[in-house]
Amino acid sequence: EVQLQASGGGLVQAGGVLKLSCEVSGGTFDDYAIGWFRQAPGKEREGISCISDSDGSTAYENIVRGRSTISIDNANHMVYFEMDSLEPDDTAVYHCAAGRHCWEEVRADDYDYWGQGTLVTVSS
Repeated sequence: EVQLQASGGGLVQAGGVLKLSCEVSGGTFDDYAIGWFRQAPGKEREGISCISDSDGSTAYENIVRGRSTISIDNANHMVYFEMDSLEPDDTAVYHCAAGRHCWEEVRADDYDYWGQGTLVTVSS
């Protein structure tokens, strides 16, 4: 079974940079796509980005496109998510998840394995 652990959350000032890591273990790494999701207080979970472990193809939702980068370290089974120009509205618990494909639209239903999230708080 695939296990994931997100890390790197904390308190960040508005305008700052977010750097999150997702450690993936179990399963065959190249078989999966890794997605990043977030859930703000009182709001529904939303997909923000994904990357295919096999070919490195990526997708970004509009809310993060242009200010974020998702990347992969195949050797160490790590996926990273970086985002700049942070705003208080980016405050959320960020999760990584494993699924079979990185589609252009990042939807939770396409992901089978979820790790515990990491809280990011953006102060104004």
